[in-house]
Amino acid sequence: MSLYSFGLEPLSCHAWNKDRTQIAVSPNSSVVIIYEKKGNEWAKIHELTEHSGRITGIDWAPDSNRIVTCASDRNAYVWTLKDKVWKPTLVLVRINRAATFVKWSPLENKFALGSGARLISVCYFEKENDWWLSKHIKKSIRSTVMCLDWHPNNILLAAGSSDFHCRIFSAYIKEIEDKPGPTAWGAKMPFGEMLLETKDCGGWVHSVSFSPSGDHLAWVAHNSSISVADATQGKEVTQLTTDRLPLVSVLYVSPTEMVAAGHDCCPFQFSYKGPGSLKFVKKLDIPKQTSRGSMSAMQHFRNLDKKATDDESNELGCLHQNSITQLCIVSGTKAHVDKYSSVGLDGAMVLWDFKH
Repeated sequence: MSLYSFGLEPLSCHAWNKDRTQIAVSPNSSVVIIYEKKGNEWAKIHELTEHSGRITGIDWAPDSNRIVTCASDRNAYVWTLKDKVWKPTLVLVRINRAATFVKWSPLENKFALGSGARLISVCYFEKENDWWLSKHIKKSIRSTVMCLDWHPNNILLAAGSSDFHCRIFSAYIKEIEDKPGPTAWGAKMPFGEMLLETKDCGGWVHSVSFSPSGDHLAWVAHNSSISVADATQGKEVTQLTTDRLPLVSVLYVSPTEMVAAGHDCCPFQFSYKGPGSLKFVKKLDIPKQTSRGSMSAMQHFRNLDKKATDDESNELGCLHQNSITQLCIVSGTKAHVDKYSSVGLDGAMVLWDFKH
């Protein structure tokens, strides 16, 4: 477990390169900064400055080594490294509201982009014209698309939205890929086909994550709940409402275990063993040892009066000192994650070890 601070600005999103020696972060601005690990320090090596609005999503494709970024300026760029310089290519996403989230597909031949225009753009590269084109999924989305995740088969796409719904769509693009085989979610998969719609998730859906097999879908919503839909059990949904602040990011770390984090500033572990058995396992943060010196009685009561506590320090008893905005896998696969990272509004990035 290690904490790195990238300054005072909040970190809205981050992505890692393939060998995890470089990290791309956005300090809540229109710039993406790439840091490289040198010894125990992170050194700034590149700045990606093409966007004019706040960066809302970054994803780094491990094998093709391309970065895709999206921002509130309604644009998305695919960046490629040529002669040690990152060159941007504009994507024709055709949206009239801010982009909110972007994610490469597992085979890296397309990516999905969520936006406030109540649609998902699925973008792919067209070789004839040498540009990135997009197809739109609009069916029944009533509000901003907040989060996306790809099924391991490279076809299905899960989307969480601020209309309190979680959905699964087919993002099959016949121009670039073969016809997909049937899955547990459904067999008919023309582009834009909706295979799951769960109504009233209780709040904005902040994050979605497919299980390693792709048969389960987990999501977290703003009513402090975490839910799992199980395709092997007739798409039955199991919901667990926690007594904590809302979670904003969820990640599968093994076929049954999930890690979720958010406004409580530390990650929590949950486990799903089948319909009706979604359980909170434990808090994954080691509380800080506070050194309590001798405090005068007057100071003790002054603190009680001022802060409703006799505690001297303003620090939280966990590593992050503000909300966690995003979780990412650092080593291992979704089936067996050994290490994951979190970034937060306190400008810090923490590497966590997950013990199975």
